[in-house]
Amino acid sequence: MWFIPILAIVLAVLPVHETQGEPLTVMSFNIRYGTANDGENSWPNRNQLVMQVFEDRQASIVGVQEALAFQLNEITEAHPYYGVIGVGRDDGKTKGEYAAILYDTRAFAVDASGTFWLSDTPEVVASTSWGNSITRICTWARLIDRDSGAAVYVFNAHYDHRSQESREQGSRLILDRIAGRTHDEPVVLMGDFNAGESNPATASLIDSGLLHTYREIHPEETAVGTFNGFRGDSDGEMIDHILVLPSVRVLDADIDRTNDNGRYPSDHDPVWATIELP
Repeated sequence: MWFIPILAIVLAVLPVHETQGEPLTVMSFNIRYGTANDGENSWPNRNQLVMQVFEDRQASIVGVQEALAFQLNEITEAHPYYGVIGVGRDDGKTKGEYAAILYDTRAFAVDASGTFWLSDTPEVVASTSWGNSITRICTWARLIDRDSGAAVYVFNAHYDHRSQESREQGSRLILDRIAGRTHDEPVVLMGDFNAGESNPATASLIDSGLLHTYREIHPEETAVGTFNGFRGDSDGEMIDHILVLPSVRVLDADIDRTNDNGRYPSDHDPVWATIELP
């Protein structure tokens, strides 16, 4: 478990910040890929509900998973203030699902960004390892607040749904990337981990020193399922997460159960957190 001490050392040397910035909302949302054969829950029947979530939440930073290029285009057409960071996982361009970062261009500028594959060769496009038959990726960005000049690193990942080794190795790789970032600045890690809170893939992130935003606000809540299966289920595990370094203050967090008479925007409920950056 060499990666935990590395991040722990980084956390130990981070300066303590007393002054906080303006609150901002971040959201993680698996929007379900738009070409899925979902019958009455197909994309044309629910895309307006997805748009409603974006409109209601007004998140400054959003990590979306399973997004196809045309879905991202629809979202940005409806909400033109969002910029998009990310690539399709199949060709490193536009083919396949994105784990994209959407950011409010009125509030943030992009300093640096990229995508890496959750594999032994993370810079090789479409590479797979560790037993996952489906390509998995993580998109990251260093965003600069236009008003304050403060910066935040954002990582948005989509883990494998079958291979436990892939999930655990993915966490190790992401922790390594967090520890190796160029600037000692706040971090927001979000995504669909396909793993509950007690799963080693998620637990290792928390053990490394990252805070689980939802549990900072709701430490005892048990109805935390975020895979609703288009049925509104909430009795499963939370598999969609937002984690932050301790320098980030968590003001609020929750699971968005938006639906229209039992029709849901996606088969996952989005999760969100309101935070303050140092």
